[in-house]
Amino acid sequence: MEILVQRLDAGVPMPSRAHPGDAGLDLHAAEDVSLKPGERASVPTGIAVAIPEGCAGFVVPRSGLAAKHGIGVVNAPGLIDSGYRGEIRVLLVNLDQNEAFELRRGERIAQLVIQRVEEATLREVGELPPSARGEGGFGSTGR
Repeated sequence: MEILVQRLDAGVPMPSRAHPGDAGLDLHAAEDVSLKPGERASVPTGIAVAIPEGCAGFVVPRSGLAAKHGIGVVNAPGLIDSGYRGEIRVLLVNLDQNEAFELRRGERIAQLVIQRVEEATLREVGELPPSARGEGGFGSTGR
């Protein structure tokens, strides 16, 4: 599958995989950002993409930033619809309670995963068919 990428900032690296076979493409910050404990910011990546119809992009956190600094993606995963052509921005949050985080331009901040998605048709019914789980929600299995 080919994804068209428009560079909006020539100084920011193109998204790329860290290792062959990786699912995620690393996204980079297009500007310096300082995040105090508990703060969040919309960080530009300097790129826009044309995702094919029938697919979507999902912006997911980088595990290294989460483990080392408590940095997450607020709306993880962030959804990029196939029709969107604007700049990809990443909504980062500093979950560390004590330390500020200094993000530098060009640093890897998140990953973009491209996946095929089904276009579902909704049909209203008076009652849903039964299932083994039924209406059991979070914690309903007792584990």
